[in-house]
Amino acid sequence: MFDFRLKVFFTVAKRLNFTKAANELFITQPAVTKHIHELEAHYKTTLLERSGNRRIHLTPAGEILLRYAEKLIAVHNELEFDINQLVQRYSGVLRIGGSNTIAQYIIPQVLAQFRKKFNDVEIHLVTGNTEQIEQALIDKQIDLGIVEGIHRNPQLRYDEYLHDELVLVCSNVNKTIREELSKPEELMSLPLLLREPGSGTLEVIVHALKPFNIRLANLKIEMQLGGTESIKSYLNGSDCFAFLSVHSILKELRHNEFRIIDIKGLAIERPFYFIQPHGQLSSLAELFKRFASMHSSHL
Repeated sequence: MFDFRLKVFFTVAKRLNFTKAANELFITQPAVTKHIHELEAHYKTTLLERSGNRRIHLTPAGEILLRYAEKLIAVHNELEFDINQLVQRYSGVLRIGGSNTIAQYIIPQVLAQFRKKFNDVEIHLVTGNTEQIEQALIDKQIDLGIVEGIHRNPQLRYDEYLHDELVLVCSNVNKTIREELSKPEELMSLPLLLREPGSGTLEVIVHALKPFNIRLANLKIEMQLGGTESIKSYLNGSDCFAFLSVHSILKELRHNEFRIIDIKGLAIERPFYFIQPHGQLSSLAELFKRFASMHSSHL
């Protein structure tokens, strides 16, 4: 029932690339162009424009349509979800694995909402670093995982779930530096707390510093700790610095316990991923994956 042309426009507007949109939607590029032209004819205005270097950008009308398309697609997905869950009664055991940052700061809110809606489903949450969660999935100890990091295990499928940013933080009483670093290389003079080997967070940091020729061996590593809460506690009693997920320090920022140190020229953004074996998910795992995706905007 939902107008597929609107989904095509939404995908093109998000990717700003006709080829990527076509691949994502499993249709041809001419079909994408046709759907966009039909929408433009319907609204009697141009929605997308190409610049001289073949880049695509949204017109003012396109910006408006994108805002409404996001709302309409979200409502349509929720409608389908609610109708479908009336048809089938879900029960049983669902085993979910979450890497440390996600298991502590992201997924508990979603699990609470999921349990209210599906109280006949028993949920087991396994926590570990990204490598451990990937291995648990390969060993069939869990049905679905949610992890961070860059590494890709060819035995698994990765689907983007939620975006995150790693920021450099310190205690508010740490007066080593005031507001920002003028360049990434200044990191090498700061005492840093890092996560343990195998951590997806550590992997992302290493990858982000590589273009500046900064390796772990160049950094003043005070200690490597096995969890975000341990790092936060250490920060409170020291003049150290650490890269932490912005999701993990919201309370400390509100209470003026931590502050963010901006680094000119360096922004560390990363997605969180659903991971699953190749092939069909169990019905409960698929249900939770869809539910979590629908509620990601509230996080």
